[in-house]
Amino acid sequence: MPELQTSPPPPQAQELHVWILDDSTQLRHLRGALHQALTGHPLVAGGTVGDVPERMILVATELATNAIVHGRPPTEIRLLRADDCFVLDVADHDLSTVPELADTRPQHAGGRGLQLARSFSLQVGWYATDTTKHIWASFPLPN
Repeated sequence: MPELQTSPPPPQAQELHVWILDDSTQLRHLRGALHQALTGHPLVAGGTVGDVPERMILVATELATNAIVHGRPPTEIRLLRADDCFVLDVADHDLSTVPELADTRPQHAGGRGLQLARSFSLQVGWYATDTTKHIWASFPLPN
């Protein structure tokens, strides 16, 4: 499996929302807030979400979990919109590691979040600033 591309998300992408998480107990709130941001409606138990928002919520949860478990807090999740796509950008403060695809681990050993992001999104990449490491994934705008 090829490596993740190293680049920032599309430069014309505008920030729509930002969520800050300190631990995994806040993931449920992230899912509901992201659903609200994407659809304009609250997340209802047992309700249908739609293909693109559902994929985005799943990928956001996976990437945020990776950042919480393997990075340094706080974890920052940004929802961006470019002309032709949405972008999720998840940042943590651990600059000592780089994202790795877990293609050599046994299936039950975990570490599949980046692979899931790659299969559910248009593109996945990563970049670092002076203080944060970012993983981003782009998604088509819903029809």
